[in-house]
Amino acid sequence: MGLSFVRPPVADLLFRLYDRPVHPELFDVLAARRAEQPGYAVTVRITPTGHVLTWTDGAVTLCEVTAAAGQELPGGGRLAHRFGGGRGGRCEVRGVRYQVGSHVEVLPPEQFAAVHEELLADGARKGFVCHFRPGNRLGLSPLGVVIAEALPRGLSVNAFHTFPDELAVVKTQSLIERV
Repeated sequence: MGLSFVRPPVADLLFRLYDRPVHPELFDVLAARRAEQPGYAVTVRITPTGHVLTWTDGAVTLCEVTAAAGQELPGGGRLAHRFGGGRGGRCEVRGVRYQVGSHVEVLPPEQFAAVHEELLADGARKGFVCHFRPGNRLGLSPLGVVIAEALPRGLSVNAFHTFPDELAVVKTQSLIERV
């Protein structure tokens, strides 16, 4: 059984990167995982609008957020954009380099169903999956999939969020590394 929630339209989503922690009470957290590696810790929270990824090495904290445009969020931030087409950004914070690429892909129904199944399988095998109850009993369930890979100097994170009503997949690929 999946969790119930309502996703906003993809056109209402935005991306933000903060160089400080963002209070978790600002988000409806549906599922969360935390992992520690030598030199850093990462927490992933799946939300109805996507995810909140918090990375810290004790001296630097980076917080990546996908949220609805009307959602209450702190001001400022290092990077900000709406989702649509392909977007990217990079910044450096006290010896930590952050890079992100994001993309929204709208697919034909058959291809969306195939990608949905691939994401479900890959997420279950390699990452963290949050499977939600569909908007109707015959439709595909929205998914939140986050796959993180530890690297010698940092972390690579791929996040996929499906929006079955729009046949859309929102993708982000983030790289956090020490310079």
